[in-house]
Amino acid sequence: MPRAEIGTPKYIANKMKAKGLQRLRWYCQVCEKQCRDENGFKCHTQSESHVRQMLIIGENPKKKVDEYSEQFKHDFISLLKSSHGEKKVNYNKFYQEYIADRSHIHMNATKWVTLTEFVKFLSDQGICKVEDDPGKDGGFMIAYVDNSPEALRRRQLAQKRERTEFDDAERDKKLLESQIKKAKIEISDKKKGQDQEQVKPKELERKDGEEKVKLSLNFSAKRKPMVGGSTNRPKPIKLK
Repeated sequence: MPRAEIGTPKYIANKMKAKGLQRLRWYCQVCEKQCRDENGFKCHTQSESHVRQMLIIGENPKKKVDEYSEQFKHDFISLLKSSHGEKKVNYNKFYQEYIADRSHIHMNATKWVTLTEFVKFLSDQGICKVEDDPGKDGGFMIAYVDNSPEALRRRQLAQKRERTEFDDAERDKKLLESQIKKAKIEISDKKKGQDQEQVKPKELERKDGEEKVKLSLNFSAKRKPMVGGSTNRPKPIKLK
């Protein structure tokens, strides 16, 4: 069947159908051709151009798979770095962003069978930080680890700044504790001095203009006679 001419309604309808993402199983990475259904994919695999490409790849299939794998990893990491930086993102959600580009390398052409296997490979290589996703989406959270010299220099400067701020905070804390301790000692000494002043006896002091204190001691006072003119002398006892 001949192809629809450009500008015809059939051509526009075919373009609208091919605009969205199609099934991965009906995509030929070798020829970079997306088929819309199983019948179209079967017809493509029997075409002369596809058979010719497969014969070329069949001479060294491992080399071609490695090339696809390296290109897939490069594109995946580049998009992760440019779109999310070092922020965490669910790996399934990000994969949907990656495959939105129709010209991307499909995973079925690489050495990784599943996305989980590929994500674990990135974690083992230290390219991404991978951890379980506690949210409702499940799966894993991935975050790009920037190991470039510029990023390492920024991390070192940030760590140095944190250490400096921590040292300043510790120094201020120790100074404040020393001042509090010194103030407590001064208050305690002052209180002790006040208590000693209250207990210590005070000497009598005479102010100017005050009269002198006079004490009168009279030791020559006469004894008063008893009633009846008798003295205090006892009466003598007469013996019969």
